[in-house]
Amino acid sequence: MTARIRGDGDRERWRDRGGRAEERYLDEDDEEAVSAAEAAREGLRQIVALTGRDPLGITSIQPTDDGWRIGVEVVEDHRIPASTDLLGLYEVELDMTGSLLGYRRTRRYQRGKGD
Repeated sequence: MTARIRGDGDRERWRDRGGRAEERYLDEDDEEAVSAAEAAREGLRQIVALTGRDPLGITSIQPTDDGWRIGVEVVEDHRIPASTDLLGLYEVELDMTGSLLGYRRTRRYQRGKGD
């Protein structure tokens, strides 16, 4: 079961001249660049969808030449007690319109053993 992330579906859908909403986004040439907040939500949503992990939150966001780089922290392995959970830090690359370019796990660590 995939958790719904607050902000899912906030982006405007394409509408034809008759006002019907289509289940696709505008063509890349027609799309506007996403804001930092939209990019962060989209990066979090993409990691949850791709990994199936429980998200903890956004750890960083920075603009790049091609779009956005977002840091997302997730629970990799739930343990008892929770202070020993294994966490993962993922880096998500999005283009200017919020489309996924790539992602990778940059770090894996125990919850109580952070920097």
